[in-house]
Amino acid sequence: MAAVEFQHIEKVYANGVRALSDVNLGIADGELMVFVGPSGCGKSTLLRILAGLEQPTQGNLIIDGRDAARLTPQERNVAMVFQDYALYPNMTVRGNLEFPLRMRRCSRAEMSARITRIAELLGMAELLDRLPKQLSGGQRQRVAMGRALVREPTVFLLDEPLSNLDAKLRVQVRAEIGELQRRMQATMVYVTHDQVEAMTLGDRIAVLNKGALQQVAPPKELYDRPANVFVAGFIGNPPMNLFPTRLTLDATGRLRVTLGNESLAVPGEPGTYQHLNRWVEQPLMGGIRPEGLALAPEGMAGFRATLAEAEYLGHETLLHLRTAAGDAANRAIALVARLQGMHAFVKGSSICLQVDMSQLYLFENTGAALPQRGAAGTDAVALGSTPRREA
Repeated sequence: MAAVEFQHIEKVYANGVRALSDVNLGIADGELMVFVGPSGCGKSTLLRILAGLEQPTQGNLIIDGRDAARLTPQERNVAMVFQDYALYPNMTVRGNLEFPLRMRRCSRAEMSARITRIAELLGMAELLDRLPKQLSGGQRQRVAMGRALVREPTVFLLDEPLSNLDAKLRVQVRAEIGELQRRMQATMVYVTHDQVEAMTLGDRIAVLNKGALQQVAPPKELYDRPANVFVAGFIGNPPMNLFPTRLTLDATGRLRVTLGNESLAVPGEPGTYQHLNRWVEQPLMGGIRPEGLALAPEGMAGFRATLAEAEYLGHETLLHLRTAAGDAANRAIALVARLQGMHAFVKGSSICLQVDMSQLYLFENTGAALPQRGAAGTDAVALGSTPRREA
């Protein structure tokens, strides 16, 4: 397997469309890296540049220590699995697996040994004599993966490989891909717009938006420490609640934050957040994840909102709420609360909520996360969380 490094990669098409802007990213040998982002963010373009199907406008791509600009797609020894499988319909499964090996002029004995090994690895030995039309969607996906694996590539590329599968099969094949990567210790780059796939599969996740790399981090860190408003709102299902806010100081010097027309105290003694004083009375964005909102106990004061809709999911209930008070433009603020278990509510009723202010995130109007604990330039951390120890 091999390490990969993107160095200042840019891609501008002939019509002037900029697909990638100064992308710098290293992928370790044996790592499963996921590219995630909305449609048109540049993730597939980055993958195609790695595969040699497109050339960057500028920047360098290093594969296994070699400058890929000097390597043809064949010489890069990368294998790609597409979302439409791209199987040859007139060939059996065995024929599809043999094809890339015949192109490389492998001996029949070597072809037979590789195909047997991959068929056993993917649990499809009994499918070798079937045509693609005789296979289910999940089986076709296994064949597409097998055709890539049989080449023994240095880097394994998957471009939205599960998009054509139904929800149940997607979960199953996703687990199989993760287990396969762990067993083979393969360097794998996986492209998806589905953040659930990204969060469950990736050793690290690269979040892209409008051609720019927003943040690269392991799944938990990406969820707990979003670098900006885009990452905060994109990662998480349901996503983080984001709302316009301001910081104020009360008479005792304690920091408070606005939510609609409510003023909520931030936990901590006066002076705890002195490094945030420069943002007091400045327009900001606040963020709190759905699990940071809970029902207020009977008789206790809380934050009131109107229930617009409730989703009863068995293991949890999602409440879609609108604040009674509006923002600066007198518009209601939409919030989602996640409650464990099943709870019955009447649509349109007033719900009294407690806000876990220790889970509050703050962002500048530019979108960048405010520094926490006085550490300039850090990613967002919930205000009341324990600061992470750096290695």
